[in-house]
Amino acid sequence: MNKNLYLQFDPVFLEKTRLTIMTLLYKEQKVSFNLLKDLTESTDGGLYSHMQKLIQAGYVQGEKIILENKPSTNYRLTLKGRETYISYLHFLRNEISND
Repeated sequence: MNKNLYLQFDPVFLEKTRLTIMTLLYKEQKVSFNLLKDLTESTDGGLYSHMQKLIQAGYVQGEKIILENKPSTNYRLTLKGRETYISYLHFLRNEISND
């Protein structure tokens, strides 16, 4: 086994909750903060921290909207985030097919 294979993805991306967020955003295209919080069973502060790390890394971007007279934030993958996630999927497929 080549241990360097797993080093091609940075720890911001591979952390469990953030990878879950990336997966949800990849599948759903756009997800609100509150739905992400529910699906990941995070606190407001915990999810905010994860989202800030993903945004700073350039994987995700947020869009603030007003929904029913209340502010809300929707998130989606950036091009970099989408490409990184697809690269990760290819990596997993290659690893599985090489077993």
